[in-house]
Parts: sequence; structure tokens; C-alpha cells
Amino acid sequence: MSERDGYQTGVPCWVDTWRANPDEAVEFYTELFGWDAQDTMPPGSPRSYYMCRLRGRDVAAVGAPVPEGAPAQPAWATYVWVDNADDTAAKVIAAGGSVVVEPFDSLDGGRMAIVADPAGAVLGAWQPGAHKGAEVVNEPSAWAMSMLNTHDAESAKTFYGDVFGWETDTFEMGDGQIALWRVPGYVGGEPGQPVSREVVGVMAPAPGDDVAPHWSVNFWIDDADAAAENAGRLGGNVVTPPHDLPGFREAVLADPEGATFSVSQLKAGG
Repeated sequence: MSERDGYQTGVPCWVDTWRANPDEAVEFYTELFGWDAQDTMPPGSPRSYYMCRLRGRDVAAVGAPVPEGAPAQPAWATYVWVDNADDTAAKVIAAGGSVVVEPFDSLDGGRMAIVADPAGAVLGAWQPGAHKGAEVVNEPSAWAMSMLNTHDAESAKTFYGDVFGWETDTFEMGDGQIALWRVPGYVGGEPGQPVSREVVGVMAPAPGDDVAPHWSVNFWIDDADAAAENAGRLGGNVVTPPHDLPGFREAVLADPEGATFSVSQLKAGG
């Protein structure tokens, strides 16, 4: 089931990206994914928050300006649905992480905090208000999964288990291992119709990889090769060319300001 109206506690529920000048990013992503975008801030506001939609339903957002404490390099941010942002911030500290931005009230009537795990990977803890997160997931041009890129997967398993209650399964993929975090008892859609929003990936970069620990986002796409070609045409870059993985054909792309993301094409029989 790809259309959603809310999430369970502990489930990743939203992605957005913040820019000094969002117009270029909005143009890039609406062209690449076929999204519509609308600035939802009041006229004259010093801030912008472009809600990106597919079939009239929210899928992601581009905001401006960059919040204080956010990474200087443009990036996609992942948010996890929590019951209480303040309590979650306290759990993060107790588990050895840090609070990047203290809990604050969001414009939709909710509350959120920006936190980091012990290795420095940043994500959001979101106590929702009127906005209930992504309304379309797990279909072409929609967000499918967020993944943690880290050198210390074992410590990450402990931290995220303590903070969000995630449980872990590990299996082989390609030349290494990938772990999948699951929210116990969560199936996601209608009864008996699980969706992959209950799964978060964690993968360890190859030895010697100097990329800092971070959360990345993945969008499904109809054609990964065409998406890579279009990204270049629209002013972005192909970081990792399209390649085959079990069940998917995937590419890692960057928008014109350098924010990276991956796109995955579900292969026949995958």
C-alpha cells in the first residue's frame, strides 16, 4: 500500500532538504521525479517550505534558509515519528548521542529535534502535528527507504535500539553485509498489507572509506538509467552509475548543489 495517513512511533516518516536558495533544487527535483511543488509559507515570510507532491499527495519538501545547526553541505534529512520530541532528545543523550538542535515547535503544531548518533550521523525526531508525514511511499518517484552509512554498524544497532526500539536483521548483499532495522509489531498499511516503511537500512562503507557517517535517502524510479541521464541534463551529477543489485537497478545521484540521494528501479521478478 503506497498511500499513507500517518505512521507508528519509531518509524521513519518524512524527508526534506534545506537550502540557502531552494529554487534550483525545486526545479531539479520536480523535473526529475515529476513532482508538483508549492511554497506553503505565508506571503512575505522570510522562510520557504516547498511541499513536493505526487498526485496531489505530499512526498517530500525543500525548505529555506538552512536552519542553524544543520550541516553546511546541502543534504537530505530523514525524520522519525516519535511520541515526544523532548523525551527522545533525552534518550539520545543517555545512549551516547548528541542533540544538534534542541526540541522546538514546528509550524504544523508538532515538535521536533535534530539529533546525532555517537558517530555523528544526523536525523530528525518528529512529534507530528497536523502534517502526518509522507502520504505516498514505495512507488516510482516516491521515497522508499533511508539508510545509515557508518563505519560502526554494531554500535549503531545498540544506539538506535535504545532510542527508537529498533530490532535488527542482517544478511549478505553484494560484497558486504546490510542490516535491516524493524519496528516490532509494525506492518505499516492496512491489516495484513506490510510496507517497507517498517525497515531502515544500515550499511558499513568499505575499509578506508573517508565519507563521514550520515543518513542517505532512496527514491524508487521507473528507469534508473534514464534518471541518471536526466540528472546530468538538469545540472546534477552521477555519483555512482546505474548498477544491478539483487532485485533492483540502482544509481547514486547528486543535485546541482551536491546533495546526494539514490534511485532504485525494481527489476522484473524482484
